[in-house]
Amino acid sequence: MVEDMRLIELKNIRKSFDDTEVLKDINLYIRKKEFITLLGPSGCGKTTMLRIIGGFEAPTSGQVLFEGKDMVPVPPYKRRVNTVFQKYALFPHLNVFDNIAFGLKLKKMNKAEIASRVERMLKLVKMEDYGKRSVDALSGGQQQRIAIARALVNEPEVLLLDEPLGALDLKLRKEMQLELKSMQQQLGITFVYVTHDQEEALTMSDTIVVMKDGVIQQIGDPKHIYDEPKNAFVADFIGESNILPATMIKDELVEAAGCRFSCVDGGFGEMAPVDMVVRPEDIMVVGEDVGMLTGEVKSVLFKGVHYEMMVDTGTFVWKIHSTTMQPVGTKVGLSIVPFNIHIMKKEA
Repeated sequence: MVEDMRLIELKNIRKSFDDTEVLKDINLYIRKKEFITLLGPSGCGKTTMLRIIGGFEAPTSGQVLFEGKDMVPVPPYKRRVNTVFQKYALFPHLNVFDNIAFGLKLKKMNKAEIASRVERMLKLVKMEDYGKRSVDALSGGQQQRIAIARALVNEPEVLLLDEPLGALDLKLRKEMQLELKSMQQQLGITFVYVTHDQEEALTMSDTIVVMKDGVIQQIGDPKHIYDEPKNAFVADFIGESNILPATMIKDELVEAAGCRFSCVDGGFGEMAPVDMVVRPEDIMVVGEDVGMLTGEVKSVLFKGVHYEMMVDTGTFVWKIHSTTMQPVGTKVGLSIVPFNIHIMKKEA
């Protein structure tokens, strides 16, 4: 990660409301043209962090640097950022065109330039024929597109998005995930995105920042976060996992659920308590006579693209995702290749 690509840096940021500390010594940098997602459960501090970047909240302590300049004393309207909220905050008395043009008119830009920019934004959000429509006549997805166009028309260097897809239905939300990522790549600006939806984060992000209780748990690209979770919280929050208490016998050998498994991890010491993580899709269902473990199928759910089966081996109930269904009551074998076993330090 190249130093001169850093656009925003948060240094030792703390934020308290009364006696409650909601951000605890946050250190993070955001690069130019990056799609970075702040991900975590409600109350973890991700929206507060976004508001501090936007200037809507001041940190209790710490610095917000924009290309090296401290922005804490700078008001929101003087920062090179715009924000899209979950509640789109469109002006009901203005049509689509005038909603998008609002910020440009405040800057007293000439009419020809305003018209050119608004038309370009309408084309970007695929709503070229909607300029004269009342915003009240638009669907939720269309209103969301107009809110994004209104933010982008001012050509911010950074766009802050606070759960902007939360009010949409599942199908439209998935469509808009792809649209937003496409817009970001076309425009080449930095997106800072807040969500509690891990699938949304995995789909769109260059970088994911996983948060819990005001503390950053892990930073990385989607594949790294998914494949190499730093702790049990990240493993459980990003996708589904089987998390087992285990003992690291020695490098590349771990014991869990009454069985010894070869793995590819090391450096934990010998006979060390650890947690073992295995994703449900990484467990192979095989014949009872050839499995590393044997168990009984206790439940089966059809999930659309796969079946989710719970298999009880006597010492642990494994969650398994497979395209092949085994009926409840079937005795099966389970096999896991070393590469698909991830070892983490035992949390205190």
